[in-house]
Amino acid sequence: MTDAARPAAEATKPAARRDAPAKTRPTPIVPPANVAGRALMTVIGIMTFLASLTLGAVTLISDTASVWESQISREVTVQVRPDDGLDMAAALDTVRKVALGIPGVASAEAMTDDATSRLLEPWLGEGLDLDELPVPRLVLIGIDERAPPDFAALRARIVAAVPQASLDDHRAWVSRLVAMANATVVVGVAILLLVVVATVLTVVFATRGAMSGNRHIVEVLHFVGARPAFIAGEFERHFLKLGLYGALAGGVCAVLVFLGMGLWTRSNQATPEADQISALFGSFAIGWTGYVGVLLTVAAVGGITAVTSRLTVTRQLAAIDMLSPVES
Repeated sequence: MTDAARPAAEATKPAARRDAPAKTRPTPIVPPANVAGRALMTVIGIMTFLASLTLGAVTLISDTASVWESQISREVTVQVRPDDGLDMAAALDTVRKVALGIPGVASAEAMTDDATSRLLEPWLGEGLDLDELPVPRLVLIGIDERAPPDFAALRARIVAAVPQASLDDHRAWVSRLVAMANATVVVGVAILLLVVVATVLTVVFATRGAMSGNRHIVEVLHFVGARPAFIAGEFERHFLKLGLYGALAGGVCAVLVFLGMGLWTRSNQATPEADQISALFGSFAIGWTGYVGVLLTVAAVGGITAVTSRLTVTRQLAAIDMLSPVES
């Protein structure tokens, strides 16, 4: 190419670019971001947070109830009440020896002074002198789960050896706790169902609002031949994104709450408050089943949001067809 022809060729390039067709993205039926969408995402995040907390609490309480039921068959307690002229150390040792002589008893150990003081610390404070207080002392008896002893015979032998002693197998107390835990699980499941219903209703109203705001576009597309599945798919994809983003934020917040509670419990194990919480709920660890449950909750909320919006749009389009029949 000569030097004279080069400027002419360069001059034709901008014109060629202007003549080339520009590639544009199709305009979505539903605006990708608006105030209503952000509000819906926030509501879904709150709903998912509450649902995840409820699911984690139900998992935690259910696991704790199973541990309580298992402890019934693993350990019983003998309480020795103080009495005038009673040698507490000798009485505790007698109870321990009698218990070990009963078939089905795996172990027997008197609770130490430090352990007893720590047990009473939330109510009586620190620095207790057990020799100056009429405090009952405990002997912890381990039970062979495969061949438990005859508790009536065990109680009779211990009382005969030490009249101030009494056997407590914790069955009545633990059975009440287990019943309360099962009732809590039922309440938790009911709360989960209410959260799901509230989420569905919220998505229905949000979808109807989005269709009302874009009614002219939806009607034009519908009457020129756009299939209902296409229009419903546009809304479904839009609300699926909102649902997943909101649900993911709520699920992450719930996981952080459980991790924070577990960290606080582990870092405060020496305090009476943490000991009481650990005795009731363990270490607040929901385990891998709880975390999988939170993940499934996030996915379920996203799916419910998408399916609900699709069904709502389909029903609305059917209503438009009924109100505006096409004349042949």
